[in-house]
Amino acid sequence: MPKIKLILCICITAFVVSCSKKDGISDDIAFVNTAKAANVDKIFEISNDNTGKVKITPTGEGATSFIVEYGHGTGALSKETVMPGASASHAYPEGTYTVNIIATDIAGKLTTTSFPLKVTYRAPENVNVEVQGDMQVKASALYAQSFLVYYGDVANEVGTPMLVGQTLPGHIYPAGGPYTLKVVALSGGAATTAVTKPLFGLPITYEVSGTDYFFGTFGDGQGFGHVANPLTSGLNMSANVGKFNRGNQSWSGTYSPLNIPINFALGKKIKILVYTASPSNVGKRLNVELESAVAGTGATSNGVAVLKVPLTTSGAWEELTFDFGTIPAIGNNARFNQLVLRFDDGADNNNAVVFVDNIRITN
Repeated sequence: MPKIKLILCICITAFVVSCSKKDGISDDIAFVNTAKAANVDKIFEISNDNTGKVKITPTGEGATSFIVEYGHGTGALSKETVMPGASASHAYPEGTYTVNIIATDIAGKLTTTSFPLKVTYRAPENVNVEVQGDMQVKASALYAQSFLVYYGDVANEVGTPMLVGQTLPGHIYPAGGPYTLKVVALSGGAATTAVTKPLFGLPITYEVSGTDYFFGTFGDGQGFGHVANPLTSGLNMSANVGKFNRGNQSWSGTYSPLNIPINFALGKKIKILVYTASPSNVGKRLNVELESAVAGTGATSNGVAVLKVPLTTSGAWEELTFDFGTIPAIGNNARFNQLVLRFDDGADNNNAVVFVDNIRITN
């Protein structure tokens, strides 16, 4: 009996010992000390909209987390911790950087791998410049971060900064011209795109290449165009002039919104060279009407000033003078944004043809 008890105890002990450890599991954890993150790499997704945003996705074998050091910024903004499969994002100025990716393995050891990153901004596209009112400038463009505006009226001009969506206040030009406005769209980096806009104001000579001498019309049959000078002699030897075709209604005419307002600080007399081939037009009056006055400049209360001067000859160029100084309500600094011409406004169906040139302001 004692022998049987001894054998039973030995069997139970052996069973307990054999069941205290699962098959295939070893107590040897030395491999943890030799484990190391491997094949650490990255995916850079660089935006092309000039925001400088770069999405960085670290990859690697055996890594439990990553620290992405951007190579730009300070403090907490210079790096970010991400888990495997996640990404970090950072906005970079244009330039060249070194991005460090620090992989942490299962044992807590760190492996640092460095990668070069180059961020290049694209040149702005579809630059559009608007001039309105009292020479107020506004611009838009794809991929522009800001703008520089050059009014073109001084030597060695320093550009005036303009934000996206901003409208610069009015700019008053000195006498003379013509002037060319230049707007430079800035990418935020080295790339820029510049556009120019020849400005349309007095004097109007029809001779400046690239200038849009726009004159709209009102009234049936009314027309206006830029044509070759029909009589190159006497007072007018220029190559190009404006051709005014009188419409059917008595109120017919032509109008021009000016990029540069008519400024009475430069003089109150407007002079125009006029030519008609028809003797029947002699004695009939040409209207010069100034409209769309700039508020607060001392113009007339309704923003309109009108003078009428008769033609005195046919078959030759003559100069007509419209002295707006004879209108007491107009101040010395009045400015008007629109020029209107009408002819013989007291009668219907006068389909006269009158040529005009060298419209200018003087004292």
